[in-house]
Amino acid sequence: MVEKIVIDPVTRIEGHLKIEVEVENGNVKDAWSSGTMARGFEALLKGKDPRDAPFVTSRFCGVCYSVHQLTSARALDEAFGAKVPWGGTLLRNLAMGAQYIYDHVLHFYHLSALDYIDIMAVANYKGKDKGLLAVKDKIVGLVKANDTFPLTPRYKPDEFCVKDPDMVISAVKHYIDALSTHARARNMGAIFGGRTPHYQSIVVGGFTQYPDINMVARFRTMLDEQAKFVNDVYIPDVLAFGTGPLFPLAKMGLGGGHYNYISYGALEKDPTGKDLVFPPGVIVGLDPKNIKVQPFDQKKITESVKYAWYKQDEPQHPYNGKQEFDLEQKKAYSFVKAPRYDGLPMEAGPLARMLIAREPTFLGLVKQGVKLGAVARHAARAIETKLVVDACYKWCDDLLSAMTKPGFKIHDTDHWEPPNNGMGSGFYEAPRGALGHWIKIKDKKIDNYQAVVPSTWNASPRDEKKVRGPYEESLIGVPVPDPDNPINVVRVIRSFDPCLACAIHLIDPKTNEIRKFIVE
Repeated sequence: MVEKIVIDPVTRIEGHLKIEVEVENGNVKDAWSSGTMARGFEALLKGKDPRDAPFVTSRFCGVCYSVHQLTSARALDEAFGAKVPWGGTLLRNLAMGAQYIYDHVLHFYHLSALDYIDIMAVANYKGKDKGLLAVKDKIVGLVKANDTFPLTPRYKPDEFCVKDPDMVISAVKHYIDALSTHARARNMGAIFGGRTPHYQSIVVGGFTQYPDINMVARFRTMLDEQAKFVNDVYIPDVLAFGTGPLFPLAKMGLGGGHYNYISYGALEKDPTGKDLVFPPGVIVGLDPKNIKVQPFDQKKITESVKYAWYKQDEPQHPYNGKQEFDLEQKKAYSFVKAPRYDGLPMEAGPLARMLIAREPTFLGLVKQGVKLGAVARHAARAIETKLVVDACYKWCDDLLSAMTKPGFKIHDTDHWEPPNNGMGSGFYEAPRGALGHWIKIKDKKIDNYQAVVPSTWNASPRDEKKVRGPYEESLIGVPVPDPDNPINVVRVIRSFDPCLACAIHLIDPKTNEIRKFIVE
């Protein structure tokens, strides 16, 4: 018997996402990912001054604002012919480094960790640590008062939920600690960004916030705090769970997918821009024992709208993309388009980056038996956070050194005025994955603007060939032994760290026999 389950909305993500699955014999047989919102920013930008684009696109999201601003600025850099000085690149990198650190810590502790622990196990803690006892008393007190938000409501704990009181209470303590760590990381980015969210300093040609020694010292002091939390808490927690109680999930490769991966590359290590923290590349049909990385070619990107609420058209390169909604499309089920690379669906994000970079620590986990899937995504995210932290220290040193040299610049002032006509593309690696912005300029105004975000890649619906998107494919075969408790479905989806920009909500009035879950 096939049962359909609808989870609408999927919570503890950014934006509005509906997931439908068909379950047969206790496993997911088919799946549909529906972005239940429309983002109209691209249409809004038409006719505007191109220099407005970084500040407008920053408003796509209050979580990943800075990376949209930077990617937009990079598209303008190309269209304007601007050459960003090394000082401007260093400041951009430091602002982005803060984004990565706060975003990844937030995702693990506040968005995903509750899927893997039985929070009520804290009541059985028998230790004498005063800090942990205070956490126990707080949680037990909330339970007695029937006020356990935001830790509940949630799915029922299953066989994979960690129930060991010592591990659970430590995880809850770190959940609380991560709240202040996350806030300080945001403040760290504001030192150079000017404010947070929505930095003011990233513009075409570089950066506008001229640094001084005190600013670098403040950033570095706060970076020390972040490094301690990442190295002493975040990474040990992820590895302890992934290679310990969650190892059975890791061994089964829960939430694998198509095994196609893409990275645009990001975070320059030197002025040449050739050595990157995250190198660009593409992997098709991964063999973990023989990773073959192909060069990335943006010309191979297209977007299909066969199953999306847009006016139907052949797959288009983003330069020629359109933002014309059509809510009457009979086969459509998402506002998310279906990006494809050389006709193939691709997974974007930390897992893709660590594979394409052939990162030794991550590949060591793979050799230990961690298969590519939900648990591996969490491990990749933690490992790359350390890479970014380490890079930030070097960028601080490089910036201090560059500031002492004659002719230090952070902005290409010679290319501030828009060209009469032009086009440009900006590519970057957002914390969630490959991010691209494309702009066409006519008569010094924006003629067309398109953005393909990481969750467009990952949350895409089927394409014109009826090939599932990455979320959808990753759910095939996922165990759902209890249809009333589809916890494994959200474990997989949240491992991607979904981020769907906010816009219009749609309601499907057809309920029939479909189960609906409101999940916190």
